[in-house]
Amino acid sequence: MTKVLNSPSLGGRIRAIPSKSEAHRQLICAALSKSPVEIVCPQTSMDIEATARCLSAMGAEIEYINGVYKVTPITQPAEKAVLDCGESGSTLRFLLPVVCALGIEADFIMRGRLSQRPMTALTDELSAHSVKIWQEGEHLYTKGKAQGENWKIDAGISSQYVSGLLFMLSIIGGTLELTGNVESAAYIEMTVKALRDFSADIENNGRVYTVKNSALCRADGRIVTGGDWSNAAFFIVAGAIGKNPVTVDGLELSSVQGDKGIVNILESFGARIEAQGREVTAYPSQLVAADVDAAQVPDLVPVVAVAASVAKGTTRIYGASRLRLKESDRLETVCNMLTAFGAKVEITEDGLLINGVDRLTGGTADSAGDHRIAMSAAVASTVCEGAVEITGAQAVSKSYPAFWEDFEKLSEGA
Repeated sequence: MTKVLNSPSLGGRIRAIPSKSEAHRQLICAALSKSPVEIVCPQTSMDIEATARCLSAMGAEIEYINGVYKVTPITQPAEKAVLDCGESGSTLRFLLPVVCALGIEADFIMRGRLSQRPMTALTDELSAHSVKIWQEGEHLYTKGKAQGENWKIDAGISSQYVSGLLFMLSIIGGTLELTGNVESAAYIEMTVKALRDFSADIENNGRVYTVKNSALCRADGRIVTGGDWSNAAFFIVAGAIGKNPVTVDGLELSSVQGDKGIVNILESFGARIEAQGREVTAYPSQLVAADVDAAQVPDLVPVVAVAASVAKGTTRIYGASRLRLKESDRLETVCNMLTAFGAKVEITEDGLLINGVDRLTGGTADSAGDHRIAMSAAVASTVCEGAVEITGAQAVSKSYPAFWEDFEKLSEGA
């Protein structure tokens, strides 16, 4: 699908969609719980659906009715299961250790670039604990049941490895020691919170987590998925670089989601942001370049780069080398997208250097099948003098199927 945008002006109010990151974790905890759970999640996405689909294949019963996931937990794990992860890295990395804990003989199907994304540290640790794991093209196979109480993982590659092992330990119990530089620490905290929301007995002592193998449960049988800061960031940036204020409501200011850091990042550019209650409003602002450490918030880089492209001075984004291993090589695709629109961008070893201009020109950008590139290009179109053409615009369905509908609502409200 191709989208053509002619210097749209956004303004008004939009409601945040449910957090994909929270929904993944809640679905897994519910499937491992001892009694049925309802998850209030008014909107879903391809990635969330991938996790629900895989959990169903593992033995859970999951229905999505009127914005609510109704989960009947796994009581008898499947002996064998085919798990289609789509392009969801969270689904694969979270569920691989869980499958090994349950002793399911699994065939994980990995689509898009998923089969090329790093897994070695996780598969090596599982293999060292009595599980046989091997890959053939887009398929990752497992056989055997995880054994042992002491586990160790390099947390410098992906926080998803840590989360997957913590879910596993909620089944078999044990300790997990983290080595290396801990990346995206907030996502690990999200996993710990989700497990505790389901009454897990989990303790953290520095770099060591201890989890007891007691059955998960949700006392009231119901949980609500919070608003998604990662996707709200696109419209918050649109308000800061545009001509009209944009308000996103349905956000928890106390959320442990790391991407709520978009507020602090934009404020470092000089943006006027008001955050109160359950909403964030971004006002049109004269932005000034800043240095941005992206190590803990890599998913924000594409849209922060859009803000930097029209900020006065040179912005340095660093700590973002892992972006080369996402749905696209995001350092390359962000650079290509903004360069096509007339921005001045240079790729560095671990990030981007962006020399701000007054206005972008417009042009054609390929999403490269990456949802965050498509949405960032849409935000960039609001500061382009000419038309913007986005090919592969359907990529937004991976995390935000209603993005174009919400974009249109804000266009009408400006």
